[in-house]
Amino acid sequence: MKRFFLWMILVLAVGKIQAQQMPLDTLLPVRGFCIAAPLPNRLDEFIRFIDTELAPRKVNTLVLRVDYNYQFKTHPELRDSVALSKAEVRRLVQICRKNHITLIPQVNLLGHQSWANKTGNLLEKYPQLDETPWVKMPAKYEWPNSDGLYCKSYCPLHPEVHAIVFDLMDEICDAFEASAFHAGLDEVFYIGEAWCPRCGGRDPAELYAGEVRTLRDHLTQKNRKLWMWGDRLLEGKVTGMGMWEASFNQTYRAIDLIPKDVMICDWHYERPDQTPVYFAMKGLSVVTCPWRKPKNAVAQVQDMLRFRRSATRPMKELYQGMMQTVWSDAGSFLDEFYGRKKTTSEETPTRCFQDLYREIARLTP
Repeated sequence: MKRFFLWMILVLAVGKIQAQQMPLDTLLPVRGFCIAAPLPNRLDEFIRFIDTELAPRKVNTLVLRVDYNYQFKTHPELRDSVALSKAEVRRLVQICRKNHITLIPQVNLLGHQSWANKTGNLLEKYPQLDETPWVKMPAKYEWPNSDGLYCKSYCPLHPEVHAIVFDLMDEICDAFEASAFHAGLDEVFYIGEAWCPRCGGRDPAELYAGEVRTLRDHLTQKNRKLWMWGDRLLEGKVTGMGMWEASFNQTYRAIDLIPKDVMICDWHYERPDQTPVYFAMKGLSVVTCPWRKPKNAVAQVQDMLRFRRSATRPMKELYQGMMQTVWSDAGSFLDEFYGRKKTTSEETPTRCFQDLYREIARLTP
């Protein structure tokens, strides 16, 4: 019996040594950071942040939520009033390339076409694309409301929408020299609305999956990969995850209808739910995305490494890693990170980011 225990200790020790000797890219292929693209007046500082904070932590993927913070040539009418130029984006490309960081731009598609009481640029300039034109933007936004308005959606079946969307995708991917594009696709509350002349009566799961396929198929023409948030592919009522982290409007069935080569960004902010297993069992690659709770982030990275260690060979490579998310503008994050904006809370994106990557460093070479 004593020999058995000594043998077990030796096996565990050898396994630990072997794990420590494995390259970080093998242990955790994606080590990501997601934030809004900086405004031009914060670009220099953000570039320094990439060079002095992301790179030393071995971050290898940067998702920038660009939306209309870019001086589009194909649709200049959609630019924000202050937006990054192509030359400024080139500086971001160069600093990421220097540090071996994959740069992925995001433009929110399908959902998130409004926020609070403000309509987004796409529906502001092209109101005919609105899935729910009868829902008027309130002077003062409140939730819940009688219209069920969280964010507007565009109609995925409108004959004009994809010509515009494809222009935006192509131009932003070209500017960022990107091999992948993040389409958002999260928190879609309006889809398949009964009064829509095109979508009314259609299955929301098929509509949602159809939009995912349409975007993915366009990207593959130039060998680009689609990234998306995973919440609409989870069932919200049975799981108890609710209508934000999961779906109450039947889109969750789309998980069996979408292509298997999309990357799922699985976000859970209040609990470290182990839904990466569900996505992997459906044959989808997945990264886990914390936000502001350091304890959750630590548990999630431990889970992700355990999934990769214990999974079968076909599923192992579907567990791709971790991505810290930040839901403020880049300037506000930098102010908090560098101590210019004081907070007493232990639950902030900056602390979550620091603890997440501290734990990655502790558990990997």
